[in-house]
Amino acid sequence: MKMMMMMMMMFLVLSCVSADILHQDLNILGCSSSDGEYMYALDGEEVWFADFIKKKGVDPQPDFVDHVTYPEGAYQQAEGEQQTCRFNLDVCRKAYKDLPLEQDAPSSPMIYPRDNIELGQKNVLICHVTGFYPAPVKIYWTKNGENVTEGTSINVPFPSKDGTFSQSSRLQFLPQQGDIYSCTVGHRALDQPLTRIWDVEKTEPSIGPSVFCGLGLTVGLLGVAAGTFFLVKGNECS
Repeated sequence: MKMMMMMMMMFLVLSCVSADILHQDLNILGCSSSDGEYMYALDGEEVWFADFIKKKGVDPQPDFVDHVTYPEGAYQQAEGEQQTCRFNLDVCRKAYKDLPLEQDAPSSPMIYPRDNIELGQKNVLICHVTGFYPAPVKIYWTKNGENVTEGTSINVPFPSKDGTFSQSSRLQFLPQQGDIYSCTVGHRALDQPLTRIWDVEKTEPSIGPSVFCGLGLTVGLLGVAAGTFFLVKGNECS
């Protein structure tokens, strides 16, 4: 919005006749560094505009309709409005240039795999950043200290309710034991980039739980056998 105000200034005037609307007329005045607009509309139809290239007023309505008549000097008035508009535009540009740009630094990035890690199986690492303004951020990946660009992607910034943005980058990778990945986030509000490191840890869920389960079952069976043995020996003694 701020950039649009710096590049173009526009005024809209909407007039209605009485509470029971009979007609609506619209006047649009706009200007930029290289262009301008001055137009009248009635009931949603453009009825007159200033052609600043041909330097004359234009009535775009077809011949078979009743035309609205504009007084002599309407185009000259439009040119005068353009001068006023450009003066105001220069004032706004200087004012916004002097104002500091609002900036919010991003949070520390979060990095995590999309799926449970299985060595040698394709997966996706996600680097998620929130709380920054303005958008976007720049996100870089490394693998074992080397920059990675292949297999990376980034989504468009997503606005949050508090006016800041969030953004995520993805890296397709093949988990291998000992590999170390990093996600680095750059933003104009940061004095230095933020980096989060993630390493591949060897996890074997199919082996670990079964080992402990088998060990527990073995101990349990030994306990039952020992109890039966002592129970039999005690009966023999009696």
